[in-house]
Amino acid sequence: MAKRLSQTEVRRIIDLRKIGHSLNEIRRLTGHSNSTVLRYIAEIVVLPEYRKQLREKQGGSILKAKRNWKNAQHEASILITRPSRKDRLLVLASLYWGEGTKSELNLLNTDPSLIKVYVRCLKELGIDKSDLRVSIRTYEDLDRDTVITHWARVVGIPKKKILNVDVLKGRKKGKLKYGMCRVRVTKGARHFKLIMSLIEEIRRKFQ
Repeated sequence: MAKRLSQTEVRRIIDLRKIGHSLNEIRRLTGHSNSTVLRYIAEIVVLPEYRKQLREKQGGSILKAKRNWKNAQHEASILITRPSRKDRLLVLASLYWGEGTKSELNLLNTDPSLIKVYVRCLKELGIDKSDLRVSIRTYEDLDRDTVITHWARVVGIPKKKILNVDVLKGRKKGKLKYGMCRVRVTKGARHFKLIMSLIEEIRRKFQ
């Protein structure tokens, strides 16, 4: 339940906004959370003589955010150079831990980048694309051929290799533009055991 502020506190938040203080400044000056401050300043019109000042602050925040993203991307590029076999197996285990089934080597997801990385990492186990059985879950309002073409390109297989398309009733939900792709490995019991063992080692050594 949201904290109820006194009229004096509310008035202070409003007055600070009117004279051009940013959300972060008001939060620091009043000690209230972002959500609380936002609730009271959402409809407040900043006085004309302070609008330029506020725009400059907001512009500075945008530039700072862009700079932080650039620095983070640079740091990530240094941390992750050319991945080794060990790196790919750890990525495979981590992906499978979060998204794979726990009974066979079988993963279902909506993210094409995740599917592509997963298939690439499977190669480190000697799993060829001919060992993959790919199926799709889609929706009535999505074009069947477009969805098949998309996932065939993502996995790197001919369209005819997609064995099953399960059409769910209703319209697509959220961002599922191409539905969901399931990648199952045939005769993958040995590989499945290795992946699950890697997951167990990660769990044990990071606790």
